[in-house]
Amino acid sequence: MTAGTEPTSAFFAAAVTLKPAEPERYDLAFTATTQPCPWPKAYGGDMVAQAAAAAMRSVEGKTLHSTHSYFLRPVDIGAEVRYEVELLRDGRGYATRQVRGFQNGKPVYVCLANFAAGEPGAATYSAEPPAGVPAPEELPSSASYLSGTAPDAPRGTMTDASRAYWSGGRSFDMRHVPGPVYLSVEGERAPQQAVWLRPFEKLGSVEGLTDAQRDLAALAYVCDYTILEPVLRVLGLAWARPGLVTASLDHAMWFHRPGPMDGWLLYAQEAVAAESGRGLATGRFFTAAGVHLATVVQEGLIRTTS
Repeated sequence: MTAGTEPTSAFFAAAVTLKPAEPERYDLAFTATTQPCPWPKAYGGDMVAQAAAAAMRSVEGKTLHSTHSYFLRPVDIGAEVRYEVELLRDGRGYATRQVRGFQNGKPVYVCLANFAAGEPGAATYSAEPPAGVPAPEELPSSASYLSGTAPDAPRGTMTDASRAYWSGGRSFDMRHVPGPVYLSVEGERAPQQAVWLRPFEKLGSVEGLTDAQRDLAALAYVCDYTILEPVLRVLGLAWARPGLVTASLDHAMWFHRPGPMDGWLLYAQEAVAAESGRGLATGRFFTAAGVHLATVVQEGLIRTTS
């Protein structure tokens, strides 16, 4: 996204639009293109969502309920990734797929995905969202926050491109509690934060996916943008801090129940550990009505070089 361009959710749709390809190693293959971002490497959520979409396109009659992934190598921006799907198991109640992403002839990402037919009438329980979180309408958007920054405020490594990307280039409107960590750590250096998010526009259909599958892919896509932020927050590190290097290492996600992506969702996050240049955080997605949709755990590289 460039300055002056209206925010759009088209980047997500483009990311999860897969092209069938002839398999070279396993049972099925697709290609997908990583989306623009102002960093040296592609956004990790591209791979999470693309692999989930590839796995979902290989299963009928069951719903994705978990993914477990490793990011193996940096991925080029605006370039194709080839996803090869291995059909590991197709049972009556569950199915399992392994998805490997390849770029430049090397594996860059690997994912195990599990699917369930579901058991109607089973007992249910849903975790509660955090209390006292302001409504999203009471909070500034990323764009309004960054546009309100004083002209002489320290910018760190923020460029016009990264400012535009944070403001409206990520397909989703994001509103932080207690405040963002773009230029500085807003609010207390606590190990918790929450982010309200919703698509900038109604998500359209995605070829090869049902609307329910598209919404699962959207959760997988957006989860990686902010999941390391509670670790950055408790360490007092902002995204624009000179010398800060971050990268996703491994990732797990559980989809508990379906939910539409056409309204606000609350992403409640907590730092679990930071040691030896790695940080671990958890996140839970809730609807505005407090229904718990999904849980995320991710570990990432967090390195300061100056």
